[in-house]
Amino acid sequence: MTSIFDQFEQASQISQRAPPVSEPMTSSGYINMQMDDNTPMFSKQKMNFNPSDLITHVAVASDYLVLAMANGKLFRLDLKMPDQHEEIHYAKFVQPNTKLSNIFLDPLGQHLLLALSPRNKDGNPELVYLHRARSKLKSVSKSRNYEVTEVGWNYENKSTSTTGPILLGTSQGHILETELEADNDKMFSGSQQYWRQIFDIGKGTETPITGIQFHRVNSTTKYFIFVTTPTRLYQFIGHAVFTDNKPSLQTIFHAYLTIPETGFQEIPSTLKYSRLQFYFDKTDTPKTFAWLTEPGIFYGQLDPTSQQNSNSLFTQGELINYPPEKGDAKDKTPEKIEPGDKTPLAFVLTEFHAILMYSDKVKAVSLLNQELVYQDTYSEAHGKLKNIVKDPVRRTIWAVTDKAVFRYKVIREERNVWSIYSDKEEFDLAKEYCHNNPAFIDIINVKQAGLLFSKGDYEKSAETFADTQSSFETVCLKFLEVDQVNALKVYLSRRLDALNDDDKTLISMIVIWMTELYLSQLGTLRRTGKEDSQEFHQIQSDFEVFLLQPKVVKCMQHVKSVIYDLMSSHGDKQNLIKLTIINEDYENVIEQNIHKKSFLEALKILQGLQRPDLYYQFAPMLMEDIPKQMVNALIAQGPRLVPSKLLPAFLACENDEEHVSEIIRYLEFMLQNFNVKDKAIHNYLLTLYAEKDEPALMRYLSRQGQDLALVNFDVHYALRLCHEKGLLEACVKLSALLGLWEAAVELALDVDVSLAKSVASLPEETEMQRRLWLTIAEHVIMKNQDLKEAMSLLEECPLIKIEDILPFFSDVVTIDHFREPICQSLQEYNTQIEELKAEMEDASKSAECVRAEIQSFRNRSVIVSVSDACCLCDIALLLRPFYLFPCAHRFHSDCLLTEIQPTLGAAKRSKLADLQRQLSVLSGIELATVTSSGLPLREALRNEIDDIVAGECVFCGEYMIACIDRPFIADEDWERVLKEWE
Repeated sequence: MTSIFDQFEQASQISQRAPPVSEPMTSSGYINMQMDDNTPMFSKQKMNFNPSDLITHVAVASDYLVLAMANGKLFRLDLKMPDQHEEIHYAKFVQPNTKLSNIFLDPLGQHLLLALSPRNKDGNPELVYLHRARSKLKSVSKSRNYEVTEVGWNYENKSTSTTGPILLGTSQGHILETELEADNDKMFSGSQQYWRQIFDIGKGTETPITGIQFHRVNSTTKYFIFVTTPTRLYQFIGHAVFTDNKPSLQTIFHAYLTIPETGFQEIPSTLKYSRLQFYFDKTDTPKTFAWLTEPGIFYGQLDPTSQQNSNSLFTQGELINYPPEKGDAKDKTPEKIEPGDKTPLAFVLTEFHAILMYSDKVKAVSLLNQELVYQDTYSEAHGKLKNIVKDPVRRTIWAVTDKAVFRYKVIREERNVWSIYSDKEEFDLAKEYCHNNPAFIDIINVKQAGLLFSKGDYEKSAETFADTQSSFETVCLKFLEVDQVNALKVYLSRRLDALNDDDKTLISMIVIWMTELYLSQLGTLRRTGKEDSQEFHQIQSDFEVFLLQPKVVKCMQHVKSVIYDLMSSHGDKQNLIKLTIINEDYENVIEQNIHKKSFLEALKILQGLQRPDLYYQFAPMLMEDIPKQMVNALIAQGPRLVPSKLLPAFLACENDEEHVSEIIRYLEFMLQNFNVKDKAIHNYLLTLYAEKDEPALMRYLSRQGQDLALVNFDVHYALRLCHEKGLLEACVKLSALLGLWEAAVELALDVDVSLAKSVASLPEETEMQRRLWLTIAEHVIMKNQDLKEAMSLLEECPLIKIEDILPFFSDVVTIDHFREPICQSLQEYNTQIEELKAEMEDASKSAECVRAEIQSFRNRSVIVSVSDACCLCDIALLLRPFYLFPCAHRFHSDCLLTEIQPTLGAAKRSKLADLQRQLSVLSGIELATVTSSGLPLREALRNEIDDIVAGECVFCGEYMIACIDRPFIADEDWERVLKEWE
């Protein structure tokens, strides 16, 4: 069967929704979306049900609907089974002279109470109980003296057979505590377990209780209770005593029995009624309350947990006035609620609205801004409105007229809450109810940022503006117009953080602008003498943090030159250096330090880098000002630097002794420790020596040695340079190195005879040495005529004799002066003759011995046995021609030839092959050709082959010694043997 919810007719209704957001989206260049929800917030559905009589009362809970009708019947319907309703004639179970004043249904929809009041003085009030599972009503016996006007149900009760402890309010202001249960033995007769009066608000006066609600505080023993009368709202809080897991609420009121009445809220009213409603959140915890009174609805937030010795259980209490009576509200904008209009008969409370029921209409009022958002006028055909109620469990809303039942749907009532909170400047709450809608959030942020700006809180305003899609230029101009540079920096920084890496143009623009702002602030403080102020240090620190941001560092790759120019234009060298370090632009770092004459700092940075190319670039400037420290740095680099690339730097600063000595120190270090052979380096060092340090030059030349092929400098250049500088000793050294012995000796004689003697001893050719010594002798004798010195020359050089130097003496010198040298010379000749005679005799004896040995070999014989084998192939020796050696080793001629051939030199191998070829040619010719020695040519060729092949035994001769390092397996056989072994 079709559900009752789908069987409805659309009633005429006027829906006044909150106005659309009127703010144009000019603040956003990016958000363009539908911000209005066209679905009605409130709508009603009529149940397809025609009661048998006029409806007088209604109650609904847990999808269970109970209607009381004027004919004395109850209509009960399970809304989950709309085709199975039930009618019970309750009038026959109650006392005469009574009338039904109200019906109360517990939240489970299991327990129904009917409150009856007397029609006249002869009647008595009565309370009747009806269980959902039964159709027989039972009077609550102890209620005869009490006219019940309100029931406070136990929301914690989960039993279907008992109500749990509940509170009853009466027309006299009495508060009763009882518990009703359906007794199985008595067919659910409705017996009460206990009945007691626990408090009296009326104190003997007619003060009807119009509302009772009690709830537990966070699973503790503490409870709070709200009680209303037509003019007062009472609050009670305290601890209940539990028995069998059931609370006794009487103890809560004990503390209020002995104190004056102070814990109430009073609102004057001429009405005989009021209404109390609670709103529960998703966890079924009371969140807000509303109290309907004559002037308006008193509304507040419940907060019993924070109640600390306070008489109030709620916060933010306010009186919401009723909407004015101005006729049909169709096509009219919502109007502000004003006091003095007709009071509603009933209402229900939602999270953000109060739905008010009048006799002929229903209105919905916003609890946040008191605006009328909905109005629905009922047709007279349905009769007067009787009540509007809310299912406490299912949270459905039902309105009842004399003749019909309607269900109200509430769809997204929070849709405009964000706008209301925004208008109230409660921006955090506004954002909470935006549901992450970017258009709404942007509107809220723009409004919040504008408010902060108007209050002068510029930096917070900038932070908020950065989260909006407001025009970048407009926001920047706002802060520039009021000269708020710090706020502008905050805005730019936040916008920079929000940009994607692909927005390179915007990022570059913001980075350049922020850099300019920081530099301007620092420059202004610097010019006003505030460089040591806290403000200056704070801005400097912020600037450094800004420069270290990853996005800024990445951007610097593209705008580095622009930023450098900015800093240079502001004269901010310190930050320029820091920036170059951050960017690892070490070339600029060093340049800036050199520019500010911080040479040691520049060198320190240079030393910390693994960049040899920078040494070549900055060496000229650093060598000029800090030569010693720079050379120390160069030495520390060692072989990582190429000395020849440093020559331009060295050549540029040869202006004083200090620079030259440091250059020499570096070059000497490189030559001595790393054996640098670059001719340019050696020539340059030799030049420095020639100009500044002759002893060092001589030491250098001595270390280079006398081998022209091994020296590392240009000897001709060195000789020319030393000649120009007048360095004769060096010229002597260099001339000797070039083999110009005569010139070297002649130059040496101008310096020192001993130097000339040392030069004369150098040539390897004896004749050259003799000539050089004769030159020295001639110089010594012709210049000094010193006989002793001349004689010492004969002792020093045995190559010259007395007869060689006699022509150098003058004619006046007599032979008596040379008697001793001449005799000594003759004696030496005689000794040499005797030695030659002895050598000749020894040679003759040796020749005789050789001849005798040859003769003995001719007469020597060796016996070859038939069993003898070749020492190489182990085959019988006599099978082929063979060689027999005195050592008794014997070889086939072909085996010996094969063995000896690889050891022969190329020339001998070639000669052997030629001899074999000639012999093979002659073997076919019978004519015997005789050589000049008298032997036949064939025999002569064989003798020559024998001399080559059988010159010595391969096992006993030099061949075996030469083969000591020969591998057992030849290289060409290695692979083959290896495979055989595998």
